[in-house]
Amino acid sequence: MCVRPSVYLDVINQQVQWRETARWIKFEEDVEEETERWGRPHVASLSFRSLLELRRTLSHGAVLLDLDQKTLPGIAQQVVEQMVISDQIRAEDRGNVLRALLLKHRYTQPPSPWFHQLVKLRISQRGEINVSLLEKIPEKAEATVVLVGSVGFLDQPSMAFVRLQEAVPLESVLEVPVPVRFLFLLLGPPTLSPVLLQKFHEAAYMADDRQDLLTAINCFLDSSVVLPPSEMEGDDMLRSVSHFQRDMLRKNKLSSLQNDPLPVYPPVPRRPGPVQARRRPPEADGSSVRGLVKDVARRYPQYLTDIRDAMNPQCMAAVIFIYFAALSPAITFGGLLGEKTEGLIGVSELIVATALHGLVFSILGAQPLLIVGFSGPLLVFEEAFYSFCKQTEMEYLTARVWIGFWLVLIVVLTVAFEGSFLVRFVSRFTQEIFSFLISFIFIYETFSKLVKIFQEHPLKSNCSVVGEPNTALLSLVLMSGTFLMAFYLRKFKNSVFFPGRLRRIIGDFGVPIAILIMVLVDWSIADAYTQKLSVPSGFSVSTPEKRDWFISPLGSDGQFPVWMMCASVLPAILVFILVFMESQITALICSKKERMLTKGTGFHLDLLIIVAVGGISAMFGLPWLSAATVRSVTHTNALTVMSKAVAPGDKPRVQEVKEQRVTGFLVAVLVGLSIVMGEVLRQIPLPVLFGIFLYMGVMSLNGIQLTDRLLLLMMPAKYHPDLSYVTKVRTVRMHLFTCVQLLCLSLLWVVMSTAAALAFPFVLLLTIPVKRLLLPRIFTHREIQCLDADDAEPRLDDLQVQDEYTQMQMPV
Repeated sequence: MCVRPSVYLDVINQQVQWRETARWIKFEEDVEEETERWGRPHVASLSFRSLLELRRTLSHGAVLLDLDQKTLPGIAQQVVEQMVISDQIRAEDRGNVLRALLLKHRYTQPPSPWFHQLVKLRISQRGEINVSLLEKIPEKAEATVVLVGSVGFLDQPSMAFVRLQEAVPLESVLEVPVPVRFLFLLLGPPTLSPVLLQKFHEAAYMADDRQDLLTAINCFLDSSVVLPPSEMEGDDMLRSVSHFQRDMLRKNKLSSLQNDPLPVYPPVPRRPGPVQARRRPPEADGSSVRGLVKDVARRYPQYLTDIRDAMNPQCMAAVIFIYFAALSPAITFGGLLGEKTEGLIGVSELIVATALHGLVFSILGAQPLLIVGFSGPLLVFEEAFYSFCKQTEMEYLTARVWIGFWLVLIVVLTVAFEGSFLVRFVSRFTQEIFSFLISFIFIYETFSKLVKIFQEHPLKSNCSVVGEPNTALLSLVLMSGTFLMAFYLRKFKNSVFFPGRLRRIIGDFGVPIAILIMVLVDWSIADAYTQKLSVPSGFSVSTPEKRDWFISPLGSDGQFPVWMMCASVLPAILVFILVFMESQITALICSKKERMLTKGTGFHLDLLIIVAVGGISAMFGLPWLSAATVRSVTHTNALTVMSKAVAPGDKPRVQEVKEQRVTGFLVAVLVGLSIVMGEVLRQIPLPVLFGIFLYMGVMSLNGIQLTDRLLLLMMPAKYHPDLSYVTKVRTVRMHLFTCVQLLCLSLLWVVMSTAAALAFPFVLLLTIPVKRLLLPRIFTHREIQCLDADDAEPRLDDLQVQDEYTQMQMPV
């Protein structure tokens, strides 16, 4: 990347100086003359006349390539001598031009002292260093200095282009300590119109002579588009010419291949980025437990860094947020599970299971970013299996113990023979269907509970009478208030208000702030009733009169049938499929390459821990858990650090994710302590947790490509975005692919909602052969690649609103 400040010769306070008027770091920023401040970053533009004038001037100007100079005076001396040799200036003007090149530089600074502190300007012996601007410039960047000025002692334009042999820091030339590689000088009489220099980056680096530079400018002219004066602004203006320019570039490329091609310059080598973790599970090599050994050998040596990397305020904010994100499903799903099983498994068991699984997994797991929890598909299975046991007069909890035994055996065999490699067959097609289903369950359960509140507490005719509060209306306000506040506070970190550090703090703590404010709102309305969080008092089972903590494998009377002990392998396979699919898909989504994870994951080790701990927990009547998709992705997003080294107006990039074990460990501890903190938690209205449920579900849906294509179904084609699966696939075919996914999703939902719920895992598995066998008969290979490839259109957050990180950076 090149940083290119544009400097003009000007008279300031009776003294001639070089004054900074523009700068480019991918986008252009201009100094507004009246206010002396930087304007908004924008796409640079120029007229063809300016470019042609530059071409004409460059053909006669001084060109110095690979100049071996380290200081500005040395460079200026060589430039002046070359100008004299090329007859651009007279010999008697040599001294005046040399003095002009060595004049003092003046930079545009923030307007008031208090703003200096906000942008962290520091004083050093070299002058003022704009730290805020420096943070936006990547490492290894090189600068181009553009000097344009009018002087009275010249009667014709004089130009010089300099490429130094290596980038060197030049004293007092730039407002940031970035080494300079290129210099462009244009001096002329007062009537000279300034000429804007456009980027021909590769040619500037690779040119061997003047003709290479001229050829590069000709190529640029052939691919340039003049934007006529119009009332269009921003995206509308760019959209109007994007298709035309794309066609023109394609035609130019085809023409260059058919005729004598113009010189093609290789790209400048870039500094390699961080080593990305292996995203896909390894291929099976037939060696027993070798995959598990590799997971341990690769991940555990980084254990100390997993603790050290957690020493960060962002991690503490994530702990608070994920605590409520983990506690809310435990309470809500625990209540639903208690209703489905008549109290045999409820809130107490689910809280204990979430804490226990979380502690073990955060300590031993290969990917501690995963949050282990209960999910909708597991709830469907528990309900269906309880109904089966009730109809056959089997002891439900005892049957679950034997399912747990079989689960341990199944996962040991799977890991021993490296069965985790099967997740390679789970393509984006299945991932999106499953992720959409999980997110939709969160949203459905939220409104289902809200509708139940309206049914139990209908709106009152006279809400001003004390004793007749509108409970349902207040619940709606609390739920929607929590959701909207959490949603917009999260987006607030990319707003234009307050300094960046304060915005980031507000955004990171947006969910805890929303919960606190809504709890205070509920507390302030003393005459209104709202259902509060139901947390058990003390360490006890949900129904002490029906069961104890330990479940005997032989049943309460010691007569549990042997045939059921053996037949439990069938429901064990169903549970294993659910846990396997959700855990492995979640691991794939969280470790997508755009997240820049560096420590890797361990599919074999994680699966062994999750299933084995769940299988053993069945002896204590605890529910089975899996890596929860929404909570895990939310956890990963909360620990994502965006790069500050971005061009003004450019989209921030993922710099790193705080891959550590401490946040998951603390969340599990806090969930376990929730039983002790019952009195405090019982002050939280249940609708507030519904708002968190809705927040996680909506944020999840907005990051799935299936959701984007569903929105395109209701959008005219002319408003479709320029994405690969939109531009490379016909609209009708794209909609047909979306309808196929919707059909599979609807079938899964129907199965979940009927007596055939036990077959849900098998129906989910059927989406794999549908993709591999049926889709190739309907769509071409290229269409499937565009619509189903894992990296067809990488998103910053697969399960989160991308706009959180793609806001235009305002100039400092």
